[in-house]
Amino acid sequence: MSSTEPSAKPPMPVPDELTQFFWDGVARHELCIQRCQTCGHYIHYPKTICRFCQSRDLAGERVSGKATLYSWTIATQPFHPFWVDKIPYTLATVELVEQPRLMFMSQVIDCPEEELEGGLPLEVAFVEMSSELTLPLFRPARG
Repeated sequence: MSSTEPSAKPPMPVPDELTQFFWDGVARHELCIQRCQTCGHYIHYPKTICRFCQSRDLAGERVSGKATLYSWTIATQPFHPFWVDKIPYTLATVELVEQPRLMFMSQVIDCPEEELEGGLPLEVAFVEMSSELTLPLFRPARG
């Protein structure tokens, strides 16, 4: 078996005490983002301390899954054998609607490249990449 065969297993996340809530949410098909319980700011990627008020009272909370497209690139080279048969795909930074500059790295699916534009309304979609891995990806908002 070559290391570039598409049947490779996906690289798997390794949840820890900071990220377990996120992966538990994904398992329930919910997008959860860490939120400071003192000042109310969302924080992504998860941290041990709020960068706005330095509180350590942080918890994962479900968000709407609505976002807008901030930036993107078309991936044409796989970074892991699992992605060989999936290229090209759109890697994107999306801004979640819950808070300005609350950015989330993901992929945009179900959207031709020529229809991508900054500010495009998006919604989360939970996509089973393998029997072991579901990822929160984004697609153009429907309605």
